[in-house]
Amino acid sequence: MNLRGERQAEFAYQAVYRYMISLINEVGLETPVKLPSLRQLSTRLNVSISTIQYAYSLLEKEGRVYSVAKSGYFAWPVTSNPLMAPGGDLLERLYAAARRPRMAVLSGDEPALLGALDGTLLTLERQLIRRYPRHLQPWSQPCGVWELRAVLAARYTSSPTRCWQADEVYIGADLRGVLEILIDVLGLKGTTLIVESPCDWLILRLLQAAGVRVIELPWKADGSLDLMSFEHLLRHEPVQLVLLSSVVSLPSGVAMSVQERLHVAHLLEQHGCWLLENDSYGDLAFAAGQPALRNLVNPERLIVFSSFDKTLGAEAPFGYLLSRHLSSELQRQFLLRAFRLSSIRQRAIARLYQSGRFDQHLQTLRQRLQEQAEAMSQRVDARLEGRVTYQPPRAGASLWLQSVATVDMRQVFQRMVAQQVVIAPGELFSLAGLHHQHVRLSHVFNGHPNLDVALDALALAFQQAQIG
Repeated sequence: MNLRGERQAEFAYQAVYRYMISLINEVGLETPVKLPSLRQLSTRLNVSISTIQYAYSLLEKEGRVYSVAKSGYFAWPVTSNPLMAPGGDLLERLYAAARRPRMAVLSGDEPALLGALDGTLLTLERQLIRRYPRHLQPWSQPCGVWELRAVLAARYTSSPTRCWQADEVYIGADLRGVLEILIDVLGLKGTTLIVESPCDWLILRLLQAAGVRVIELPWKADGSLDLMSFEHLLRHEPVQLVLLSSVVSLPSGVAMSVQERLHVAHLLEQHGCWLLENDSYGDLAFAAGQPALRNLVNPERLIVFSSFDKTLGAEAPFGYLLSRHLSSELQRQFLLRAFRLSSIRQRAIARLYQSGRFDQHLQTLRQRLQEQAEAMSQRVDARLEGRVTYQPPRAGASLWLQSVATVDMRQVFQRMVAQQVVIAPGELFSLAGLHHQHVRLSHVFNGHPNLDVALDALALAFQQAQIG
């Protein structure tokens, strides 16, 4: 099956990425193989170390490589992959498939692949290093540098009553680390939490590992939230915290109407519940002007979390949260974590915001994402006609497809892997066994696979995996 299309103009990190894929494919992966260091590849390929780091970050996200502290990067052994074990952990099988050679990985959701700001960040860093040559002090500001925290506080401020201060913003190494701290500080073990569904598998698995009782509130087929069920849960379950998206919920790609948002805000206030708002995709809604949920709820019962990598790329992996409360405990936990964050990188990100370049970048990125989503939708309509239904996405880098006929989606996944294509079955986005007839399909990915061939294979896999 040929999944290679025409190669387009690319950034340096994309060329490095392709080189690394070729390098990994050339080695016999019976055991983990140590890969060249950042400095070695920088010298060999005549590109910056940061570019090499970015390419390695992409490979690590796809599960093709892993890093060992003070030892470098290693390629996973293919022979140890649990790929052929139908009863195994599906997420492990997905990661195993993604790191196999010559796979078209259509399971991800990395919007910044359409236009990362790595070059701009590196330029800003060089300028800042000349200005702050001795100010790299990771221990002095454990919650992040003041410049970036102040920029984020200003960006999230929308009125005199819905305002934030820099010391209410906390920046960590990545979103996982920030959420782990938040779960611990809030004491969520043994508590009940309502979560919109489908929900990102990172969030779900962190909650599951922490012993949180998760009640999933599924989005309806028409893209609306079941507000009657939501109110029933608030009345009859010991719920103190609700996790919802700020603007658009992904992977479903749907958004509440203004009236629904107001109703949700009213119910939260009526029952004294806190909102834990996921703003990871808040800047990536295709249509501008949609009000964030946080601007409608009681700001005294609000915590917001997000990260930079969805908009800026792997060069900006930091996660962050905003909270008016629990300041002493949050500061203590961030200090104990001892996140070693690059202060220069954080200042460079702050400069992007202050200069207006971030908003210019967002405008271009949103437009490209929308164009890519429309192009993928046309392909899906043509190649999977009558086999899937979906809501046109309103943000992000993926489509949330539902099979019309009842199928064994794990079998679909396995058949696609055999055709060198990786998709994300919907059950990964639920802890309660929901979304077995759904699949997330990215329209932004590394490389240039022949999408028509891949979608034809998916249509055949749906047909062959049909039940009854």
